[in-house]
Amino acid sequence: MSITMSKSVTADGDTTENMSNLFSNIVAQARFTAEEGSLMAGLVKTYDIANVSGTTIQIPKYGTITAADIAEETDLSSSALQTTSTDVAIKTVGASVLLSDLSTMGGQGNVAAEVGTVLGNAIAKKIDADIIALFDGFSQEIGTAGTAITVANIFEAVAKIRANAYTGELACVLSPMQAYHLKSALTGSNAFSNDVANEAMVRGFVGSIAGVNVYEHSGVAVDGNGDSKGAVFAPEAMAMALKRDFIIEEQRDASARATELVATAYYGVAELDDGFGVELLTKAD
Repeated sequence: MSITMSKSVTADGDTTENMSNLFSNIVAQARFTAEEGSLMAGLVKTYDIANVSGTTIQIPKYGTITAADIAEETDLSSSALQTTSTDVAIKTVGASVLLSDLSTMGGQGNVAAEVGTVLGNAIAKKIDADIIALFDGFSQEIGTAGTAITVANIFEAVAKIRANAYTGELACVLSPMQAYHLKSALTGSNAFSNDVANEAMVRGFVGSIAGVNVYEHSGVAVDGNGDSKGAVFAPEAMAMALKRDFIIEEQRDASARATELVATAYYGVAELDDGFGVELLTKAD
């Protein structure tokens, strides 16, 4: 994801010109924060549709055909290739900050870095929240409300996805408390006295289990019963369609003695292949 900046015509040109370096630093920090802060955008299939007309993209899914033994001098029969498609609708998300002249002149710390971080985080968190919300749509479910996650739950989820003929990389995203219970299972059992358990104990990072990279994310919500819905999934399970990269625009408000910074992004998310994702419902308290 890249960020560009659009400068508007202002009533107070001198003030804006004097602050141009500050805004450039804000944009740079927002770019870094948005790219580094969004975990989920890097774990799903992303489609750049900037040059595609319309606000909805149709993503095709191709069926499979079966190869067979062929007798010598026997002509092959063509198989019908079935296709379906998923519609991904584009929406607008945004966040704004009103930066007063006084705060830029007398603010403590690095104003550009702090404001850029706020704007970048807002967009990154929204992207992650939208993708995480798709976990609840997976028809394959593992786990039980009120019961802690186990390593066996991960193994079972992997088996379900592999049974649907997926052979690529997989990811697992859990709420922090779900991850805590998984780490406890790893470090509290002699059965897992290995590199994964050691990594969890020393660094607090679960690492890779059964070929699955496990992440914890505060965006995986805890419901009123103290449970969370994480997931194990392939990148092709979900899609993000990016219509326009995250940009920041500035607009001078002379009467308010401030400058409004507006960050926007145009994208959509959707489930692509239900067989390539498994919801993990377990306790998170």
